[in-house]
Amino acid sequence: MSDHEHPFLSMVGGSSPEAAEGRATLSMDVDERHLNAAGTVHGGLLATLVDTTMGAAIFSAVEDELPATSQLTVTYLRPGTPGPLTVTASVSKRGDRLAICEAEVEQEGKSLVHALATFALKET
Repeated sequence: MSDHEHPFLSMVGGSSPEAAEGRATLSMDVDERHLNAAGTVHGGLLATLVDTTMGAAIFSAVEDELPATSQLTVTYLRPGTPGPLTVTASVSKRGDRLAICEAEVEQEGKSLVHALATFALKET
């Protein structure tokens, strides 16, 4: 999916994930624009990053099908701070019309977020 533009992700300062064979990675430098009132990385940004990266992982594993998020669970394990972070995602299960993907957000070698999502697959 790295060949596809992500206008919303670009708007928040991110770049497209690199994806192949059911796995995807996205790296981003977080700065003051991405913080909440408490001074930590905004949960909405983290949810956007895992959703986008998981969608890229699924898209890289399916042919002629477009993934649409059906359910997303984001577990925030610890707060993030300004600096680089990495999102990794991998497809864990696939059915005829649904796929399940997991993702992690890490910063300085520690997990910030674990996410699990179900995606509906629609033929293009």
